[in-house]
Amino acid sequence: MDKLRQRAATLIADGTVAFVIGYEEGTNKPRPIFCHTAEEAGKLIYNSQCIHNLAVYLTKKELLGTEKVAITATIPALRSILQLAVENQLNQEKLLVLTVTDKDELKEFANFAEIEAYIAGIQLKLDGKEQEIITKLEGMSREERWKFWTEEMSHCFKCYACRAACPLCYCTKCIVEVNRPQWINPWSAPLANMEWQINRAMHLAGRCTGCGACADACPVGIPIDLLTRKMMEDLGPEFGFVPGQPSHNGNPLSTWKADDKENFIK
Repeated sequence: MDKLRQRAATLIADGTVAFVIGYEEGTNKPRPIFCHTAEEAGKLIYNSQCIHNLAVYLTKKELLGTEKVAITATIPALRSILQLAVENQLNQEKLLVLTVTDKDELKEFANFAEIEAYIAGIQLKLDGKEQEIITKLEGMSREERWKFWTEEMSHCFKCYACRAACPLCYCTKCIVEVNRPQWINPWSAPLANMEWQINRAMHLAGRCTGCGACADACPVGIPIDLLTRKMMEDLGPEFGFVPGQPSHNGNPLSTWKADDKENFIK
């Protein structure tokens, strides 16, 4: 912890970065902090309760400007940073990435290649409760799965917290904000909710890094992360990507090859 604070303070003091994005103590749990001074860097913390995916801020030009910044990244954030990098959303020269290892050691990455090598051997895992739901879904018929998700989505009131928390939802104008034509009804209703969440899951196909930020942000507890997670697992063998690893060859809905398999259409 002290090494993280000291390094952050030094980076700010010597002008290497304009500020450091990290975590500080909140009222109930850690919250994001933007450290612009060495004194503010003294508030930085890093522990198992730091679950907010800070990579979500890296595509916000109104927050970052054009100066170089540093970020304290957890494993989920590192995965998101790599995916943003392969989608040409990040400038390696304008970003310095720090993390704290499971041995409580500070690690600083020189480039995105070092990050990819670091997380290559770290498997993407679900907790016991999430795995239980996935196993349950896999044992259902198509009709039963539809009923399950329809009931879950019926609680959605279109706050879009899932979108706001997701580092990969960086479109300047979301489809739900397009009204000429109106692709998705803006009000909360069973069908409109399903249209929104299915569209979002398709948008994240092959891109989702499994951080779970969308579910953590949901105020009504919809396990929306499992929809994108299951899609990752199902599409991986067909399209050749590994859940939790950057998809260097594009994703299913943004790439096309003449010899693409069509056996997934049923």
